[in-house]
Amino acid sequence: MSEKKPSVLEGFKTFLMRGNVIDLAVAVVIGAAFTNIVNSVVKGIINPLVGAFGTKSLDHYSSCLKAPCEVAKDGTVTKGIPIMWGSVLGATLTFLITAAVVYFLMVLPMSKYLARQEARRKAKQGAQEVVEVSELEVLKEIRDALIAQRGSGHDRP
Repeated sequence: MSEKKPSVLEGFKTFLMRGNVIDLAVAVVIGAAFTNIVNSVVKGIINPLVGAFGTKSLDHYSSCLKAPCEVAKDGTVTKGIPIMWGSVLGATLTFLITAAVVYFLMVLPMSKYLARQEARRKAKQGAQEVVEVSELEVLKEIRDALIAQRGSGHDRP
């Protein structure tokens, strides 16, 4: 008899029901929501702080590679080659803020929590080994006492 191969639909269902696929989907959704928070922090706090020293938005910082640079109000370049380094700086700040928030609010607390859990598990395991060793020692003492008792019993007439 030949084995029945699972259908493509059953294979797809098995793939979707794996834990890591669902975890990845949850991570993507949470990451998207978290991105909105970080973007709000950058637009609401970081950009105004930078704007206190210059323009109100990092996107307006630029240099001209080939002068003279002229950019229309709609953002199209009419003359020259402008380098929009302000938007790169803004994206870099967004990345650094995101990385810092993820590290300090998620990774660091979770690693400390997991380290505490591992220490508790090792302490519990160590205590269990001590109990097992002490039980073994007690059993050895009982064995030695029985051997000694048996040995002294054979010496009697």
